Amino acid sequence: MRARITFAKQGALKYTGHLDLHRLWERAMRRAELPLSYSQGFHPQPKISIASALPLGFSSRGEVLDARFNTEIPADEIKSRLQDNLPKDIQIVKIETVDERAPALQTQVISAAYEVRLTEPIDGAELTQKVKALMEAESLPRERRGKPYDLRPLIEMINVITQPNGNVWLRMTLASREGATGRPEEVLTVLDIEPEYARVERLRLIFLS
Repeated sequence: MRARITFAKQGALKYTGHLDLHRLWERAMRRAELPLSYSQGFHPQPKISIASALPLGFSSRGEVLDARFNTEIPADEIKSRLQDNLPKDIQIVKIETVDERAPALQTQVISAAYEVRLTEPIDGAELTQKVKALMEAESLPRERRGKPYDLRPLIEMINVITQPNGNVWLRMTLASREGATGRPEEVLTVLDIEPEYARVERLRLIFLS
């Protein structure tokens, strides 16, 4: 069977990299004595795939992975057995079964929604004007790892939220396709906000329907 697990990644685990997270899940599934499926060959690998790597320092409420098992197990049982073997900063949100013939999880991600909390005071009206100008721009030439690219097509939505107490934060939806991924810290830089003055949390991944 193929199980799809949606989970939150919080606390100190936001500094755990993608490969270490993969190993963490493999260990938890072994300790939970779940019948993981493995690939063939000289170095069999567990059939676990995480939808999209989360950058270091970001927390998340909606990470997604697929795991394949050799036998059918009720989703509730998988959840109870796993949660007892996961660190407290990983919380399972839901588990559902997926058609074995469905496309690979990573190929179905099209975008990601983020919440960005600013840790330094900022003028909400001024930030709103900057966001408006950004969204109206035809292009936003940038450079990543020495290669030029246009950030603008990767930004699907940005909202400025101003609370009654004056606190200002952002919600943004960015493209998250292979070879076309928008990064929140690059958007912040365009808005003249130093990324170290922001706490970024991924709210959810958006998949092809």
